[in-house]
Amino acid sequence: MTSFALRPLCLALATLVLGGCAIGPDYQRPASAPAAQFKQAAGWKAAAPADTRLRGDWWTLYDDAELNQLMARLDANNQSLASAEAQYRQARSLARGARAAFFPRVGLDSGMTRAQGGSGNLSSSEEASLGESSNSISKSYDASLGVSWELDIWGKLRRQLEADSASMTASAADLAAVRLSQQSELARSYLQLRVLDEQKRLLDATVAAYQQAFRIAQNQYKAGIVPRSDVTQAMTQLKGAEAEAIDLEYQRAQLEHALAVLVGVAPAAFEVSVRDQVPSLPAVPLSLPSSLLERRPDIAAAERRVIAANASIGVAEAAYYPDLTLSASGGYRSGSLDDWISLPNRFWSIGPQFAMTLFDGGLIRSQVEQSEFRYDQTVADYRQTVLVGFREVEDYLVQLAVYEREALVQQQALDASRESLKLILNQYKAGTVEFTDVVSVQASALSNERTSLTLRGNRLTASVQLIAALGGGWDPAVEVPLQPKAEE
Repeated sequence: MTSFALRPLCLALATLVLGGCAIGPDYQRPASAPAAQFKQAAGWKAAAPADTRLRGDWWTLYDDAELNQLMARLDANNQSLASAEAQYRQARSLARGARAAFFPRVGLDSGMTRAQGGSGNLSSSEEASLGESSNSISKSYDASLGVSWELDIWGKLRRQLEADSASMTASAADLAAVRLSQQSELARSYLQLRVLDEQKRLLDATVAAYQQAFRIAQNQYKAGIVPRSDVTQAMTQLKGAEAEAIDLEYQRAQLEHALAVLVGVAPAAFEVSVRDQVPSLPAVPLSLPSSLLERRPDIAAAERRVIAANASIGVAEAAYYPDLTLSASGGYRSGSLDDWISLPNRFWSIGPQFAMTLFDGGLIRSQVEQSEFRYDQTVADYRQTVLVGFREVEDYLVQLAVYEREALVQQQALDASRESLKLILNQYKAGTVEFTDVVSVQASALSNERTSLTLRGNRLTASVQLIAALGGGWDPAVEVPLQPKAEE
């Protein structure tokens, strides 16, 4: 076929490929209408468009320089993050491979073969007439260049690219979700460590106060004012406080080790110095419920898997239709190496090829149904992820609200216990009350102090969890950041 005859056919096929619609349903976001507002959002102010909206570095709301440094180390060295990033690279390479299917494939083949003739099914007389020629060894030299191109008439390749691209973006959202999860865990561990430091200072001060009470009891016992039991009670209380202070060392070491793993170093090579300041509770800006669908990476990943499953239906349905492949090859073939590459030894072939399954016992239908059921599964997973996201936000909103009310009442109890402790110590020094009364008030004061610190830590933890539930600072419009070592 001449090139002039091929041109109209190529033009018609190109028009069909570029203008035709792809097989399978076009994607539409599954219905999952959010509420107009969060149920527990009373008293919260929605985030303004520019200034108060959470950004990527959401942990800067806590205004802690050491926390900022730890987050930078996590982003560079966290191994869970490195694993998720490698998965994203795999998905990106898969999408590149799907895009390559749109282009012709060109192959070069060159080689030499040696063959010996045989008699096959010849009769004995025919074999005798051939003589030695039937057992002679022949050589053949071949060199050919082949081109093949599968035309995407029904949109199978486009649907496959759509599915792989959606899987790639889902993997990017998974990477963002892992990053947010690791950042959230680091922030919670760091803030709890700072609360433990404050509790250790409280217990150290309590031990000092109990030592003073112990000395007072000893002096009064020596003076014959109080019985020996006051001394033993003071000693019991003092040693109990010292034991509690020692127990905090183990708890702090655990948190420090957890931080070491999060930043990608061995616990033996990592240390967080003690500091006498706990970060303040930040004012967390509250986004509108509908924006949660875009701002949470796990919800974005779930929806993109719905897109991929929807496109896979078209890929499966395309198997009902014939495939059209244009192929051409040409080269040189000769039995002698000397004149191998010469005009008389040239050969070529060109032509289209249609391939279509006529009967498969219902295999294609089964594959289409599998893709449809997989789509239904991803839709249900997406809706469930959305519901869980709204539930988490509601949980942390009510948790912070309850903690705030509890903190106000607890502060009143703390102030009263401190005042009561001052009064009872003065009364004991004056000899108007027994030491058992002092012990009871001191225990109550210490309990209130520790409860206040625990509540403070719980509020900080809940604020981190709320920020993570709101999507952190993830922006789906920003390209996923990769490590500098990555190949672009």
